[in-house]
Amino acid sequence: MLSAKSLFQEILDNDESFRLFCSIAASGEAQGGWENGRIAALVPDGERALAPKITRHGADEDKHGRIFNALLRKRGLKPVPVPPETDYTMLLERHGIGLAHEKLKADEPLTVLDIVVYLAHSRVTEQRACEQMELLRRHFGEHPDLGRAVRMIAADEDDHLAYCHEELLRLAYAGHGPAIQRTLRACALAEIRVHRDVSLAVMARMGRILGWSRARSAVLMAGIHAVYAYERLAGWRRMVSLRMPERRDALGGPANTAPEFA
Repeated sequence: MLSAKSLFQEILDNDESFRLFCSIAASGEAQGGWENGRIAALVPDGERALAPKITRHGADEDKHGRIFNALLRKRGLKPVPVPPETDYTMLLERHGIGLAHEKLKADEPLTVLDIVVYLAHSRVTEQRACEQMELLRRHFGEHPDLGRAVRMIAADEDDHLAYCHEELLRLAYAGHGPAIQRTLRACALAEIRVHRDVSLAVMARMGRILGWSRARSAVLMAGIHAVYAYERLAGWRRMVSLRMPERRDALGGPANTAPEFA
């Protein structure tokens, strides 16, 4: 039976498919860590209180990258280069979502509107990350090799999403509500397209590694297109709503260190 659990179990059981999965995940997390680090360094004077939280966000992303690399080492595997068509973070940047790397590489302070763009981008992508990690936590949270890593990363992603909600609401109350809603909508609509394209590319590569039949590949591709159709019609709205989280100040403390997996 084709299910999310059986599909991921198949990827997990094969060294080459697992190596590609972890390499893609580690690269994306490392990129997120760098972006947050630069944003923290360039926060405008009026938002300096936000800098430690952005730093914590980046530290968490770096930690996740180290965890995925540690999982590879535990199986005696080395990372592989990430195929460009599967690079979620870079494709988002090319679609104009988030803060451009040229801006982050400069030494000019960011503006409050830049912080709105950063938080809106994070709110949308962290929604995706939370949903994906919740799926893995549900099916593999007690897995002997993956369970600890899945639980830790999932908890961090929950904190990241809570932080985005709280900070965007703070800025909305300060008068930036219209800009926040415009930016969230643009981010969400772009993200679902990028997610579809990356999902198709990843599944195509997994299919070649695992020797899937044309029929099985076609079913998976049709499922990805169906998810996109739903998200384009209405599902994107879950990415733009804002509500005060139950856990306040979720990134107010130091980052938890990565456990040893190797």
